Amino acid sequence: MSANSKIEWTDATWNPVRGCTKISPGCKHCYAETFAERFRGVPGHPFEQGFDLRLVPEKLGDPIRWSTPRKIFVNSMSDLFHPDVPDDYIESICRVMLAANWHTYQILTKRAERMSELLRTKLRKAALAPHIWWGVSVENKSHGLPRIDLLRKAAPSVAFLSIEPLLEGLGSFSLKGIQWVIVGGESGHGARPIEATWVRSVRAQCRAQKVPFFFKQWGGVRKSEAGRELDGRTYDEIPDSPANPVPSLADRAQLLDTLAVA
Repeated sequence: MSANSKIEWTDATWNPVRGCTKISPGCKHCYAETFAERFRGVPGHPFEQGFDLRLVPEKLGDPIRWSTPRKIFVNSMSDLFHPDVPDDYIESICRVMLAANWHTYQILTKRAERMSELLRTKLRKAALAPHIWWGVSVENKSHGLPRIDLLRKAAPSVAFLSIEPLLEGLGSFSLKGIQWVIVGGESGHGARPIEATWVRSVRAQCRAQKVPFFFKQWGGVRKSEAGRELDGRTYDEIPDSPANPVPSLADRAQLLDTLAVA
């Protein structure tokens, strides 16, 4: 777990799964893959196996040990709903999130069909927990917009969209049942351009439908130079996080024993 994430809309990351495979245009320049593959073959490194998907059960208990409340991006280096992640392992992750409810969790997927099905069945309790936020990536019309309908069908307590990298104008779309929208351009080598009119269109729809709007970045090869301002201001809107009490050290140790996690 990283206690000081550089991702603008979260505080920390937790990766009980590592690695993934590409499924849509938004994956083309995956930052996680680029990072992980740098360390392929390095003995003892967390990404010694590069970006090959693998479960990391020894990381399951980390949120329980972390006493300071955080917004935690779950599986920033993977996709929880990848087909090679077993249902029972996803359920174990959800049990930890439900138990360690002093944190707020942010789960993001491009595999919206599987997430939608599980949130309506095996993961229903986690879907209804206000401290667990469920989101889908939206990069374009053909791949991204259908994911919104699948997320809405699951009806979680908090549903959000990560419209990043935004690769084209999305036109008009419904934000019914959506509590938060993040927008950003692609960054790094080969970054595909984003147009201001696309971003303004999403912002206008968030305003009209009363949904918090977070503009993450313009992106580009030198994203720090492009910055985060849109029309002269920074947009950092985000839903309120529940304020749940933090158990004592002894109670958290008991949670680890009860859940039988490392």
